[in-house]
Amino acid sequence: MIDLVDRYGRVARDLRVSLTDRCNLRCTYCMPAEGLPWLANEHLLSGAEIGRLLTIAVERLGITEIRFTGGEPLLRADLEQIVAHAARLAPRPEISLTTNGLSLARHADALAAAGLDRVNVSLDSVDRDAYARVTRRDRLDDALAGLRAAAAAGLTPVKVNAVLGPGRLDDAAPLLRLCLDAGYELRIIEQMPLDAGHTWERSTMITADAVLGRLRREFTLTPDGAPRGSAPAERFVVDGGPATVGIIASVTRPFCGDCDRVRLTADGQIRTCLFAADETDLKPLLRGGASDARIAEAWAAAMLGKQAGHGIDDPSFLQPTRPMSAIGG
Repeated sequence: MIDLVDRYGRVARDLRVSLTDRCNLRCTYCMPAEGLPWLANEHLLSGAEIGRLLTIAVERLGITEIRFTGGEPLLRADLEQIVAHAARLAPRPEISLTTNGLSLARHADALAAAGLDRVNVSLDSVDRDAYARVTRRDRLDDALAGLRAAAAAGLTPVKVNAVLGPGRLDDAAPLLRLCLDAGYELRIIEQMPLDAGHTWERSTMITADAVLGRLRREFTLTPDGAPRGSAPAERFVVDGGPATVGIIASVTRPFCGDCDRVRLTADGQIRTCLFAADETDLKPLLRGGASDARIAEAWAAAMLGKQAGHGIDDPSFLQPTRPMSAIGG
């Protein structure tokens, strides 16, 4: 077993796997209205290639958690087979999925049967007009149906991921009410500079403190007191519990020092951070006859390039050339 350890002693146990860069929404903070040039099929990892890398990650590199992301991972026709492969690995990893939920109502039962443990559904507003403005699609009902189907299929805890862009602070309280009523767990995430248009500005972003201040006008929030570990969310008990809300202050209170994540893109690149300037391409090894041991060594070597932090506040910071949809959440 080789640990995925970086120069700062952090060990990666959490693997984020982007299955596609394609998406059926056009969220304003992610991509332009016309979409993006998608990766050509020949550059995408096949299901067999993804399965092989998952096996290497778990059996040789100590990965204990796998999160499938996109783009929108439910657009991947072989998603259930990929999940089933992950569930057969030993030791079995925790398996989760981040999705916009639009087609989750059709797939939740099959994904649960394949071995998926839980889902995170991206939902930035429960107001129909606001949802349509952010996503450029009138699909709120589909997203809400997906949430209900996930809960019914036992893909719990069902978590809701919300990104509040400039001028949308008032979406926070209705989102929390929805989650309290339905038994979901809300996570509000500070918007990061990962948009395709590179229009993000620190001066206009909604901060974690602003979100907490707005929620506290309607709810009593108390820090839950549990050790945070490598979890990105600061959790607060709502109105005495048992429900909680999580705030992910990726920009204003970064948690890079405890990061235990590594990312695999849909085209086979290892990324050690969302904001990494460099990637390590595993496709030549996969398609060139390299052994599993050789691929594991290359993966471990890539981790040595992981930086101490994302550096958003550094004057020399440069936004990644890839947008979020191509990196994976």
